[in-house]
Amino acid sequence: MADTSKLHPATTVTNIKSCIPIMLDYEGSQYNNWATLFKLHCRANLVIDHILPPASPTVPPPATAAEKLAAKALWERLDDIVRQWIYDNKSARALALDAKFTNTKLVDFPNVKRYCTVSKVLADNLANVGHKVSDERLVLRLLRGLSEEYKTFRTTVQRPHFSPVF
Repeated sequence: MADTSKLHPATTVTNIKSCIPIMLDYEGSQYNNWATLFKLHCRANLVIDHILPPASPTVPPPATAAEKLAAKALWERLDDIVRQWIYDNKSARALALDAKFTNTKLVDFPNVKRYCTVSKVLADNLANVGHKVSDERLVLRLLRGLSEEYKTFRTTVQRPHFSPVF
């Protein structure tokens, strides 16, 4: 019978960011380092099976109905803990991405095409962490970030257009 009175190491982690101090950036340059540290942390805390399924079962299945129920409850709790570790990073990443998205301006880029491309990538990355940017917000953000030389263009685009009804 499984000993459910033992404290599982994963349940003692209160802040994953203190264990994995790498912030994922929107270009993904830190992803491999973060993923490696995350896997090491999961192995050390005996939850690696929650992100990488084992090649073969390492623990015999519980024999009694009570053991099965306890094993299922522990698995679900540990799975939630691992997901929370991932979401902790998603929240921090969403804040960083939103700050970059909000503060992106044309003057920081060599041309309009690069400015628009980076803005779209930031919007897509925000969607990837659960913070979808609407097309309207993307367009408004692009317009706000234009330099003074595009003032006439910005005014023209922002003015409502009415089509004649035939």
